[in-house]
Amino acid sequence: MKSLTVYAGSTGGPSAAFATAAAALGHQIGESGLTMVYGGGRIGLMGDVARAAKAAGARVVGVMTRALIAHEQGWDQCDEMIVVESMRERKAIMEERGDAICALPGGMGTYEELFEAITGRVIARHGKPIGLLDVEGHFAAVLALIDQGVEQGFIRAGTRALLQHDTDPARLLQRLRSAELSDDPRDLLPMYGRPGAG
Repeated sequence: MKSLTVYAGSTGGPSAAFATAAAALGHQIGESGLTMVYGGGRIGLMGDVARAAKAAGARVVGVMTRALIAHEQGWDQCDEMIVVESMRERKAIMEERGDAICALPGGMGTYEELFEAITGRVIARHGKPIGLLDVEGHFAAVLALIDQGVEQGFIRAGTRALLQHDTDPARLLQRLRSAELSDDPRDLLPMYGRPGAG
């Protein structure tokens, strides 16, 4: 693992714990000698993780649409800033440039990126490990929703197992490095979970 794509909110969260966790992840990225790929913003958790990663020695690559440059206040200290025309391009480049994917707390854009990455792994568009850095139980409801999908047969247990989940950045990075999970579509695609499916 040489690079990590990070999805994170453009706001800071309800307590200092969120910014602290983002900075701790950034520090671990830099200490691990990784390149960080992210949404390119200087505000919110995006900015916190990027500044900490660069301060710890990481190469930081931002990817942002031209339309969002003003809103998300692109960070001018990125080692590389890729400006694209559409969110589809942005997400595709972020997914492509990272060897693994990690989501911090965030809003609808972060959730969209996360679920698209999970779906991409399920349909074998990529084989990258995916992690969630939880802060104050932020991802509990997301995991509960996925667990409900497993219980009801809409999601395979193998898909749920793809998600590495931790509250500690160092442990989470280690779990991403050592993840050995199935890429067999029969373990991941929901149609193979139907009774009698062969």
